[in-house]
Amino acid sequence: MNSPVNALNYQLLRLGALLELERRARAAARDELGFLIVNETAGVVPYQQAALWQDASAGAEPLLLSGVASAERGGPYYIWLERVFAALTRDEAHPAAAGEPRVVGPADLPDSLASEWAEWFPEQALLCPLGWRETAPIGYLLLGRADAWADSDRQLLDALAGTYAQSLLLHGRARRPSIVQQLAVRKRPLAIAAVVLLAIAIVPVRESVLAPAEVVPVDPAPVRAPFDGVVGALRVEPNQAVHAGQPLVSFDRTQLQTRYEVAKKALDMAREEYADTSQQAMSDDRAKARLAMLASKVEQDQAEVAYDEDMLGRAEITTPVDGVAIFDDSSEWIGRPVVLGERIMVVASPKRTQLQIEVPVSSVVSFKPGAEVVFFSNLQPDEPAYGKLTFASYSSTVAADGVMSYAFRAALDHPQGSALRLGLKGTAKIYGPRRALVLWLLRRPLAVLREWLSI
Repeated sequence: MNSPVNALNYQLLRLGALLELERRARAAARDELGFLIVNETAGVVPYQQAALWQDASAGAEPLLLSGVASAERGGPYYIWLERVFAALTRDEAHPAAAGEPRVVGPADLPDSLASEWAEWFPEQALLCPLGWRETAPIGYLLLGRADAWADSDRQLLDALAGTYAQSLLLHGRARRPSIVQQLAVRKRPLAIAAVVLLAIAIVPVRESVLAPAEVVPVDPAPVRAPFDGVVGALRVEPNQAVHAGQPLVSFDRTQLQTRYEVAKKALDMAREEYADTSQQAMSDDRAKARLAMLASKVEQDQAEVAYDEDMLGRAEITTPVDGVAIFDDSSEWIGRPVVLGERIMVVASPKRTQLQIEVPVSSVVSFKPGAEVVFFSNLQPDEPAYGKLTFASYSSTVAADGVMSYAFRAALDHPQGSALRLGLKGTAKIYGPRRALVLWLLRRPLAVLREWLSI
């Protein structure tokens, strides 16, 4: 009488174990779920060996074995089980083929696999497809033991298979989002970076160019050689203040004085000859005919004397205006031969200065008169001077450094009535109109590309 009661209690215990295992399967993490399936299922249905095969595209281990933490890939047992699962599930890829657990054995395998069955797996085996609703099986659980499988075992395993399949599917969906979501997640940082870069690229910035600059005078008065000669002496020092009419340069007068004395002697002789001939002309017709020629000779000699006298006067050059004498070392000029029109120095007002800027052709952009200019001198770069652009050349010339450049001039603002020292050099920054940052950065590459494409 106790036998039916014991059997009922055993079934109740198995049902309780089934419910507990289903609860644990739903609560298990993805990495724990496979271990639970191949090992903890023995608490509901006893078996000796278990192997779980699942889709590797889900990101999990494709083959899990009972009794071991991790299957040895490449081992003979592992390879044999992969081939067994491939043979047993060949016709079950469609959802309609996901049926109840069924008993399998060597007869269901090719001869090459059936011959090794007794070596690797127990005689009685049960294959449980892990499918849920209308989905194709997400995996297969193969159980093996020495005793035959009862109908109650298959019913319990069928219930567990649905729970296992549901848990695996839920984990797979949580682990594998949709393709759109995957692309969104993967490309989100790139999209954010692209938006940030685009926003930065279209930020308007002021075009600017750095170029060498020098403080030069406004309307300087050049002092040039009045004739071909040799510089005798300089009466002033470089950067010395001078006044209008003050002597600046003296030329060597030796040759000029000699020519002047010779011209005077020639004039005296011409006058005496003219006087003598005039007396003879009163009685001699031939002497009378020579008077016109001698008169012309006197006039010519007088012109030469006047010219030489003027040249002697011009040998002393005086300053035309008040200002500062700007030139190099005086020792370089003394005794130096010069030609007519050669500039020796300039006289300029130290209070009227401007900025001369040489912008290389490769760096020039469109600047309009009135553009802002900032000058950083080499002596005091921490105290920049500000000004406005007043002139831009239309053609380029070779600068002092041998680079083809455009000449720009700017009027500087002098606070408290002070002016920058003439000849001061430094770097000027010219600001242009506002443009997108990307256009400003690609200005030179685009220019090179246009030259290469001839457009």
